[in-house]
Amino acid sequence: MAARLLAFSGSLRKDSFNHRLIEYAADLARARGAEVNVVRLAEFPMPVYNQDEEDASGLPDTVLKFRELMKRSDGFLISCPEYNGSISAALKNAIDWATRPYQDEQPLECFKGKIAGLMAASPGGLGGIRGLDHVREILCNIQCYIVPGLVSVGSAHEAFGNDGNLTNDRTRAMLDGLIENTVNAANALHGGK
Repeated sequence: MAARLLAFSGSLRKDSFNHRLIEYAADLARARGAEVNVVRLAEFPMPVYNQDEEDASGLPDTVLKFRELMKRSDGFLISCPEYNGSISAALKNAIDWATRPYQDEQPLECFKGKIAGLMAASPGGLGGIRGLDHVREILCNIQCYIVPGLVSVGSAHEAFGNDGNLTNDRTRAMLDGLIENTVNAANALHGGK
């Protein structure tokens, strides 16, 4: 059975460069035999995490739906927008909710032992690399395996052709390598189960 990957960006914006990048990456992963489910965080509106709210009302339905997708996946493809040199609030909030214990689950069941391929796109010259370091640190802390070779796409407003493909050969090759390693790692660790 093929590796199952959940792919999403940390942006809520409809025309997000990071969502374009995740769609492109998902196609690369599918071409390598992975089963990829692309979603948008905006489809799962989550309140800002507050333990008082959780204690009073439990996990919101949108959180439970997103967590279920995570639990059924062998790994993740995440495109991470950089907000002021760090992680977006939407992505951090989704991670915070997904780490909360629920019923009979093991601790960190959404993340523990999962593979993560990380990328970023930004109109700036650094391509979101500063935020990627923060995302990597957070995911390592919650027991994800991060695939080496983070990919950042600078000048993202000029990086995609009309067909949605990346136009820079070097960037395409780097992303293809990241996707190949992510799919291979997911298959090796999870046996495509």
